Amino acid sequence: VYYELDDERKKNNATDVAICRVEQLCPFPYDLIQRELKRYPNAEIVWCQEEPMNMGAYNYIAPRLATAMTALGRGTFEDIRYIGRAPSASTATGFYSVHVKEQTELVQKAIQPEPIKTNTTI
Repeated sequence: VYYELDDERKKNNATDVAICRVEQLCPFPYDLIQRELKRYPNAEIVWCQEEPMNMGAYNYIAPRLATAMTALGRGTFEDIRYIGRAPSASTATGFYSVHVKEQTELVQKAIQPEPIKTNTTI
């Protein structure tokens, strides 16, 4: 979903949006995550994934990300925003048109200029 987010950021000229990809999940790269958190001290922390909430990396990443944030005084678990599909028994809707609609909405919500007040599931 990184490339779609980057395209949306460019399309909207969202120069105040930073996108950080986490390529290594285990062992969790605390040092690299904290380095990025320090680069953007006022940034809202948003985890965006295209998988349903119960199938992607969010449930693994969120507590570890919260630990990295807390160590830097950047907030707690409650300060992490989630943008992605709602928990589901299936990895996909099975309908291409629904997938495209969900994917478009997910990307637009992640790049929106307003702060994300609550976790958002599509």
